Amino acid sequence: MVKSNNISSHVKAFLMEVGDMAYFTSRYFKELFKTPFEFKELLRQCYNIGNRSLLLVVITGFIIGLVLTLQTRPTLMEFGAVSWMPSMVGISIVREIGPIITALVCAGRIGSGIGAELGSMRVTEQIDAMEVSGANPFKYLVVTRVLAATLMLPILVIVGDAVALFGSYLVENVKGNVSFMLYFNQVFDALEFSDIFPATIKTFFFGLAIGLIGCYKGYFCNKGTEGVGMAANSAVVVTSLMLFIIDFVAVLVTDIFYDL
Repeated sequence: MVKSNNISSHVKAFLMEVGDMAYFTSRYFKELFKTPFEFKELLRQCYNIGNRSLLLVVITGFIIGLVLTLQTRPTLMEFGAVSWMPSMVGISIVREIGPIITALVCAGRIGSGIGAELGSMRVTEQIDAMEVSGANPFKYLVVTRVLAATLMLPILVIVGDAVALFGSYLVENVKGNVSFMLYFNQVFDALEFSDIFPATIKTFFFGLAIGLIGCYKGYFCNKGTEGVGMAANSAVVVTSLMLFIIDFVAVLVTDIFYDL
């Protein structure tokens, strides 16, 4: 009986969390188009988010390109298909590996940062002070951060993809003496619009999820320093899970669309 009550309480808490998150998302879209627009704060957040994650994305992308090529090359050599390496790596990185890995890195870097920042402001009652003074903290704190994450993540993904392809090229240049022009000509010959467009569109949803969940967890965090840590931690966990769900849905929709 006790176990049944625990399960029902967990289900109830989960459903309440989903409902609160849905309301938070609807409020974001409602506030997004209301004046005044915080352009200066939006630019500042874009700079902070992009600058905060750029080095990590570059290093991660470079290592992905190196490791993917080093791991795949021996297998392709067994089948005499090593000439397909640029095409295979290019499609793999642009379609799937680049966007999802970059989004996961940004979820850990941006999502936790936003959750901890807003959580600290909630704990120190700065958000309450803004509400009392007649300001709109949701507009200033949440909308700018979510929009900045939505706009910056596609740019970070493009940078990560480019660096990953360059890392793959370095391996091919050392192992197979492949020139820069030959490698990237094969990469771009293999890529089609149907590879690039869906991969780019879903990065906007990745950024939206990172911003919304990070802001939600921080904006409604519990009192005390422990609540700030829990907000940052849960922001990363929930965002990572949501990224995989969005990626699955995007791949499923794309596959259905091209089957029509």
